[in-house]
Amino acid sequence: MTNELRTESGGLAGRGRLLRLGAPRDTSAVRHLVTFLVASVVTVLATRAYLAAADYPQIGGGGLHLAHVLWGGLLMALAMMLLLSYVGPVPRSLGAVLGGVGFGLFIDEVGKFVTSDNDYFYAPTAAIIYFVTVVLVLVVEGLHGRRAHHPAEYLAVAADRLAAGLAGGFTPAAREEARALAAKGAGEPGARLVSELIDAVPDDDTDVPDVVRGGVARVVGWLDALVDRAWAAWLLICVLLVVDAAEVMVGLGVVRGQVPGLPQWTGFAILAAVGTSLVLLVVGVTVGRTNHLRGAVWVRRAVLVSLLFTQLLVFRAVQWTAAFGLVLDVLAFGALEVALREERMVRSRGA
Repeated sequence: MTNELRTESGGLAGRGRLLRLGAPRDTSAVRHLVTFLVASVVTVLATRAYLAAADYPQIGGGGLHLAHVLWGGLLMALAMMLLLSYVGPVPRSLGAVLGGVGFGLFIDEVGKFVTSDNDYFYAPTAAIIYFVTVVLVLVVEGLHGRRAHHPAEYLAVAADRLAAGLAGGFTPAAREEARALAAKGAGEPGARLVSELIDAVPDDDTDVPDVVRGGVARVVGWLDALVDRAWAAWLLICVLLVVDAAEVMVGLGVVRGQVPGLPQWTGFAILAAVGTSLVLLVVGVTVGRTNHLRGAVWVRRAVLVSLLFTQLLVFRAVQWTAAFGLVLDVLAFGALEVALREERMVRSRGA
């Protein structure tokens, strides 16, 4: 074992700084981080809906009020304790959900902390929460979407899966996943040893339930079935046009002064952003007639403009009413990601 690691150690010199510091990226990190963000957004919307329906009750008495930001901090602390206490992939989905719910309860009360009178109903709150979410999404993209995984990262994740197998055994599916990860790390120091350990771990027919992973698989399967339909592309375009039309109405309302306290330039900015999305959408439809992959890329850009710019301004204008358009944009973006993945797979097989 020592000789193998010593002979393969020459590959360490070409690795990035984070890898040299022992910080490989998890290949499942995007799923966990998206779970965290989705749980946060759903918690904010559910909290606002519940408080409005219950006429904003307060927990406490005698001059005390247990604000839900405290429960959010407690859940985030529990998530950290869980993630710091156990090795292996099993706790991460639960930690992502607990942390996301906690962060949602925390960020929902941001209005109280940016105003001198602790105003929970501060008008820009929805836009602030949306902006924070967009920034976190961009951070995720910067960490995991710009640079391919190094073979050593695949091997490290395979060893992480191996830790769970050493403790409780491998189901056939878990063993195959670990083998596939180790295969992508072939040639790295210790790769053969990790592969041998994966094969040596005993069998276990009982899999640890992962509701998040199962839910993601079902959503991806549903989107897979949807994008295979002949009419899916036209449905997607119609959804985007409906969202654009709603955003135009909001922009015109702001320009006409129908939204008190909001300057006219916000309305013009909304209209400009919608116009940009429409131009990109038209280009995507035109290009897509001859090249599906390039067309989908252009339509994806139209959705990104809406998600990163237009929706932020719309949330500032109409606050939580904009959530419906946001949901449609997110569904459209998810469908486009699945379609792009399938198109690239088809082309790679053809090549």
